[in-house]
Formats: sequence, C-alpha cells, structure tokens
Amino acid sequence: MSIITLTSDFGTLDYRVAAIKGSILSLNREVNITDITHGIQAFNLVQTSHIVRNAYKFFPKGSIHIIATDSFYHKSRRNILYKADGSYFIAADNGVLSLIFFDIKPEAIYEITLNNRFDDVVSFTSTDVFVPVAVHLANGGLPEVIGRKIDSAKQLSFPKPVYNESEKIMVGEVTYIDNFGNIISNINREFFETIGRGQENFTIKFRNLSLSKIFSTHTELVSDWERETEYHGQSAAIFNDSDLLELTIYKGSKKNGAKSLFGLNVGEKIFIQFS
Repeated sequence: MSIITLTSDFGTLDYRVAAIKGSILSLNREVNITDITHGIQAFNLVQTSHIVRNAYKFFPKGSIHIIATDSFYHKSRRNILYKADGSYFIAADNGVLSLIFFDIKPEAIYEITLNNRFDDVVSFTSTDVFVPVAVHLANGGLPEVIGRKIDSAKQLSFPKPVYNESEKIMVGEVTYIDNFGNIISNINREFFETIGRGQENFTIKFRNLSLSKIFSTHTELVSDWERETEYHGQSAAIFNDSDLLELTIYKGSKKNGAKSLFGLNVGEKIFIQFS
C-alpha cells in the first residue's frame, strides 16, 4: 500500500487539510495517508525543514511526501518534485527542499507540468497540483509523465555554526523550539567533537546564562532513579536524537520549559567557549 504524508502550515481548524485528504481518496481509496504535522508557523520554511528532515527517514522508501508550507499558487513560481534518499517530495519551488536536503544531493528534480491548464484553473495548489502528482506516483506512475527534469531548484542557505579559532569560540544559533519548549540549535555533535578535540573544558553561553556539560540523553540527567524528583526543573544541554545541541529543562513543558525560562527565540545566538 502506497504512503502519502502531509506537512503544512494550514492548521487543523480550517477545511484545507480535509480537502487534501478527500482529494487523495477520491483518486485512490487505497492510499495510506499520514499526517506529519499541520502546526507549522505560517510560511516558516526552516521549521518545516527541521520537522520533515527528522521525520521522513522513518517512513518506508518510496513514500510520497507532500509539503504544503508557503504553497499558495503564484504564476511566477514553479511547483517541483524531488526524488531524494529513495522517496518523493512535492512542494512549491520556495527553497524548502534545499533546506531539507542541504547535505544530500537529490537523485532527480522535476518541474511539475501535469497538464497545461494550471495557469487558468489552480485555486488551491495542494488539491489541484500536489494531490494528482502524489496519487500518480502512488499508482506506480513515472515522474517523467507529470513533469520535466530540471537541473536545479531554488536554493536557501541553512544557517551553519562557525568557529573562531583565535578566540576559541563556537557560534551557533537557535533553529527550532519543540513542543516541550526545548531549544534546538544548529550545532551538531560531529562539529562540536571535531573542534573540541584536545580542548577538555568548555562553557555554553546564551543570554546571561551558562552551562558546562553536555549530556548524551535526557535521562542521563538522572543518575539515580530513586531520586528522580530532585531533577525536575534542572537545566541542561544535551545532544538530542538528531545529534543537535539542545538546551532543555528536565521534564519541562511549554509553560515551564527552556523556551520560557531561558527566553531564547529562533535566530538567537548560542556560544561555546573552549579553554
């Protein structure tokens, strides 16, 4: 059974998500439709890329992913199909796919040209363009039938951490804040360990706060489970399951998590001073 996933900034209050699902089922009732999320902040491509990049890898190869963030139709903007990492990704040519695959070269890129009436009849890109393409692929159709190969799509630069060797300081930034209020940066474990090799001491600095240890997991914060309650509300830095540096409050939430207590926002800097 083919799998089509949906990611959007539409929310779930309005009719749009239901319209997409209904359109898919009208063309193929056997498709397995799975929501990744519809809670993306409006037009937020960096947030979209973080969620999709970390979610799609858990789906079977050959899955079809509709990404409907910042997807409203413009005559001057293409809609594209990526074949990448063994699966298909459908989106507006707004740069979101370049953010998802900033370190993976797509196997092929197609400009969607499913029929020649799009300039006249597209009112909702997701149902009028994305759905027919997704169902065509789910039915075993070839991407060449619904589009023409192109060499490249719009590119956006994903923010990368840098290291100032003279001052022995690494500079990253907040790229995502999750549902528990955890603050996720663009500093990955490999970059940190490469720079930090031979430099045993470091201090993570943000706003007017600092931390001097990075845990491997959330639960490593607790050395003795019988004393777990003593750790509620403890602040810490960890490398999360995506190997990204994360600032967290142990068992925090949106109301009392790292976001609310540290006051950091997406785009703010995080510094690691080595000594």
